[in-house]
Amino acid sequence: MGAIVIVPGLVLAALAAALHVFIFYLESLAWTTARARAVFGTSEEEAAATRELAFNQGFYNLFLAAVTGIGIVAWAAGSGVVGASLMLAGIGSMAAAALVLFLSSPDKRPAAVKQGTLPLLAVVVLVLALTL
Repeated sequence: MGAIVIVPGLVLAALAAALHVFIFYLESLAWTTARARAVFGTSEEEAAATRELAFNQGFYNLFLAAVTGIGIVAWAAGSGVVGASLMLAGIGSMAAAALVLFLSSPDKRPAAVKQGTLPLLAVVVLVLALTL
């Protein structure tokens, strides 16, 4: 049963990683563009003033996506323990960061839910698959 459940967990982990690569793009490469400002609700002035912070934060998201992606590759290559460990470290950190955002910034709760749903679902499904 666990082998059947692992596939949706891998897909959810990959989708969470892809989302965080997109967030990296918005924060590190496109922060001052109209699209990124609309997503994050910032003015031109706010975006300019926070550009360096966003650039750095974007890389955190990229690194979490990379850890998750390497975990997926390791799992697919037959290194189950390494793959599961890396995936859970990546998606667990994504979910934890979303929880921090949810609790610390009530006005950003919708963004926290969008950011954290895929990683949280991936954690639940992968843990379920690994325990069956």
